[in-house]
Amino acid sequence: MYIPTTKIELIELDWEELDVIIVTGDAYIDTPYDGAAVIGKWLIKNGFKVGIISQPTIKSSEDILRLGIPKLFWGVTAGCVDSMVANYTATNKRRNLDDLTPGGQNILRPDRATIKYVNLIRQYCKTNVPIVIGGIEASLRRIAHYDYWDNKIRRSILFDSKADFLIYGMAEKSILEFAEAIKNHQDVSNIRGLCYISKAEKNDYIQLPSFEEVSKSNTKFIEMFEIFYSNNEPSSSKGLCQKTGDRYLIHNPPQFYPTQSELDSYFELDFEYDAHPFYKQKGKINALETIKQSIISHRGCFGECNFCAIAIHQGRKVVSRSVQSIVREAQIISSKPDFNGIIYDVGGPSANMYGMDCKQFNEHCNARRCLYPQKCKNLSNNHNNYLKLLEEIAKIPKIRKIFISSGIRFDLALNDKVNGEKFIRLLAEKYVSGQLKIAPEHISNNVLSAMGKKVNKEDITIFRNKFMEYSKKAGKKQYLTYYFMAAHPGCLPDDMIELKNFSKNELRIFPEQIQIFTPTPSTYSTLMYYTEYNPFTNKKIFVEKSNQNKQKQKDILLNKTNKRRE
Repeated sequence: MYIPTTKIELIELDWEELDVIIVTGDAYIDTPYDGAAVIGKWLIKNGFKVGIISQPTIKSSEDILRLGIPKLFWGVTAGCVDSMVANYTATNKRRNLDDLTPGGQNILRPDRATIKYVNLIRQYCKTNVPIVIGGIEASLRRIAHYDYWDNKIRRSILFDSKADFLIYGMAEKSILEFAEAIKNHQDVSNIRGLCYISKAEKNDYIQLPSFEEVSKSNTKFIEMFEIFYSNNEPSSSKGLCQKTGDRYLIHNPPQFYPTQSELDSYFELDFEYDAHPFYKQKGKINALETIKQSIISHRGCFGECNFCAIAIHQGRKVVSRSVQSIVREAQIISSKPDFNGIIYDVGGPSANMYGMDCKQFNEHCNARRCLYPQKCKNLSNNHNNYLKLLEEIAKIPKIRKIFISSGIRFDLALNDKVNGEKFIRLLAEKYVSGQLKIAPEHISNNVLSAMGKKVNKEDITIFRNKFMEYSKKAGKKQYLTYYFMAAHPGCLPDDMIELKNFSKNELRIFPEQIQIFTPTPSTYSTLMYYTEYNPFTNKKIFVEKSNQNKQKQKDILLNKTNKRRE
């Protein structure tokens, strides 16, 4: 069953009124990759009547009111990507394409979609039904934050959107608690993972520097972010409070991580693995063809790269689904009439983190990072669990091939002295479709230090040689796709020249996947970009802020006229 998105579907379901209506900036694709679909189906499974409206026009009430007004609350999300990231390049050029919009043209997702959708509801819905915002845009903008596109500190998106509540992180637990509380007319103010606005501060919560303070002082902004970042683990974190004008943002402690069985239940809802017909008829949704035959194996990432917000949004603890759950999902996918025999991806933020965990991880760990400046001795990085998972999926009769497309941490493979070599060999032999994505990001030590990564140039070459050797033995011509980054804080033109020389002389390639750093909210790299200060070294740091010079850094490495010479 699809979540209803039209009045006709409500009639067919004999639903007179919806409890919850979800508004999203993405086309509605009924798969576990669509956060709005997961939340909607999770609420339906627990007895609530839910509808979904994707990419509503903001020019009239035509879309936003087509399902009526919900009984309990509205849920609003910009989609799976921050709308400003979805709409603009790193050099602030408007993107023409959107893989999550029917027809592929970037014409339906408004800038600052969360704010626009809440305003739309306020304009045409004149009731007191609460509005809850969530998803990555709301989650990473939940406190005062630097906004690259405005080039200033903005208030919590809860103030700017005028929503009633914000649920941050992966929201299944929090949204169900919220829905049940609203249904039963109970207080919601103590729900974990919830933010709201109050006229009074909460005395037992940590007081962050105020919005006014962090807007005027880099020192206060850094102080605020450090407190915020260090209070992101469920068992050890305190509630936060931030004064904004004459009101206060109340930021409850984060929701607890799901257990494996809970995570399994989220991904085993009755998904259709297709776009809803209402949106599918509007044009091809480019993202659909890959994600409907791909599987998410886990959540979280213990890599904690400074430019990445996964640790803030999903958590730094990797929670893996059970093999049985993933196999059941693979069986469902393989039973679809249009299944072509290929599972395009089995992975997560880093595919080969599946099944890896710290046996001593208790969320009170004093270690700053699991992988930087070196791998923690308490972290197990044995690939055995991941390999067993892939083997079990391969036993399903209709599945001919399994590919790993979401990218891997090659350093984890090299550090695994038990099964790392086997993993690399099987990657080359069985689990790569012609190219494998790895992301060294850079090779200059000062840039890597600012990124919070440790990458040895020698390890890149070693991994490359192993992968190419095993590919050759398997009779396959395969390539590595290297993801590199230009213009990250700390990166100078000389660093890009060093990277170019390494790529040309050692890797024998001219890289094509080169990303210019985009300052997104709630990351340490963005803090460095804004303040031009590295809080880890307590020193000033060079930051390239000219779009023209950012492009020049990229162009040092980019050479499209030369062909790969593997």
